Amino acid sequence: MHAAAGPAGTVSPDWRLAVVLVLLLALAMAASAVGRLGVERQHLTAAVRAVVQLTVVSAVIAAALASVWWSIGFVLLMFSVATLTSTGRIGCPRSQLPWVGAAIACGVLPVLGLVLASGVVPFNGAGIIPIAGIVVGNTMTAATLTGRRAYDELNRSFGTYEAGLAVGLTSPEAAFEVLAPSAKEALTPGLDQTRTVGLVTLPGAFIGVLLGGGTPLQAGSAQVLVLMGLMAGQAVTSAVLLRLVAGARVVRRDLLARYPR
Repeated sequence: MHAAAGPAGTVSPDWRLAVVLVLLLALAMAASAVGRLGVERQHLTAAVRAVVQLTVVSAVIAAALASVWWSIGFVLLMFSVATLTSTGRIGCPRSQLPWVGAAIACGVLPVLGLVLASGVVPFNGAGIIPIAGIVVGNTMTAATLTGRRAYDELNRSFGTYEAGLAVGLTSPEAAFEVLAPSAKEALTPGLDQTRTVGLVTLPGAFIGVLLGGGTPLQAGSAQVLVLMGLMAGQAVTSAVLLRLVAGARVVRRDLLARYPR
């Protein structure tokens, strides 16, 4: 029996796919139960949400692909959800959501502007939505990791921050001295993915082009473009958010009473 695949190697949504998905979910839940990881329900919830959300999104994208304006609107929706998600993960009040959104936008806009304006990625629905989804999602991750690790570091080294104030540094200067080392850790996953691409993993853009019928050279070109874009976008987002944290524009709830001094 052949694998569940359609034209050009794409996956077909038939009964075989449903069986494989159920078995993969069962494996994840069983491993969690046997290993006492305690996330069986989270696995189930995540899987159900993924299926429902992707079903709806697939229908929406099918309509959005026909129009550049609908595609841009869908990208704005992705950006809004990313900003809301990152704000919640960092743990800051919703009133600070515009600042988190600004940090993500600073990473997203230059990357999308360059790749779309240059014509490397076509300015149509089929070009805009995939590249924007990858860039927005990864800059969201960079913002979340930067914010969470920055505040973990500030909370752990609050005495160092206060010592900086005692010797005459302003609050942003003292905070940045504490926060700066945490940024490198937040960017490490993306850097590792770029360093090991093709050796440890074949990421989504590469596989997507191959499944879509592209040549290995086209797949490699697309993946290099994505990885370079992600490095740039994540670095900008992390740098901007770190300055916003140091300037107390983004403050985690549990530190609101004592930060900034």
